[in-house]
Amino acid sequence: MRTQQERETAKRFRLLGKSYGEISAVLGISKSTIHQWLSGLEIPKTARNRIQQRVYGKLIKGLIKRNKRQTAIAITRARRTQTLASKKILAINSRELLIAGAVLYWAEGYKRLVIKNGREVTYHVVSLTNSDSDLVKLFLRFLKEYCEIPNHKIKANLRLFEHQNENELLNYWHKETGIPMINFTKTYYGKSISSKNKRPYNRLPHGVIQIRVGSTSLFHQIIGYIEGLRKLV
Repeated sequence: MRTQQERETAKRFRLLGKSYGEISAVLGISKSTIHQWLSGLEIPKTARNRIQQRVYGKLIKGLIKRNKRQTAIAITRARRTQTLASKKILAINSRELLIAGAVLYWAEGYKRLVIKNGREVTYHVVSLTNSDSDLVKLFLRFLKEYCEIPNHKIKANLRLFEHQNENELLNYWHKETGIPMINFTKTYYGKSISSKNKRPYNRLPHGVIQIRVGSTSLFHQIIGYIEGLRKLV
């Protein structure tokens, strides 16, 4: 049977701003009993504030712990989904390479006919610009394997920001693409938009590469592939 002394001790702790859980742990009495004893007790504002701060602190810690757990679960689920999806992409055949190359050019290639003095010129260049090295390598595979364009006919140039090192990035793209160093033409520098706080400073750490093939027949061929895809939409 609980003593009056225990009740008084519980009351004193509560008036000091102790929570029911803290009082329960000290006295070895269940929280339900502590709550029954003290539910009608008026406590000072300072004590109420302490209790509220502790409750709020525990709530925040609980939310942070829950969010971390949910984030970890979401990351694991996303990685599992990506792994399963990636396994569905097997060896690519010639027709699939054609479609991949045409879609890449449809999305990222230069397709506008060149007009001078109000008339279409008869010479056009195949040109694709991007910063993703894997995307560029897939397009190069399309050019070399499907379109049978020899490596020495593929030109490239870089478009960099003022803080980037030209030699380092020339070496990077040379190794990534296999394009001979002699086939890299003049590098262009542009004013970094990040200086205007419109995008992160290192958003394009390797700059942008433009792949070019000087072939009017190939240009019209690829445009034809794209038109063929349009008919399937």
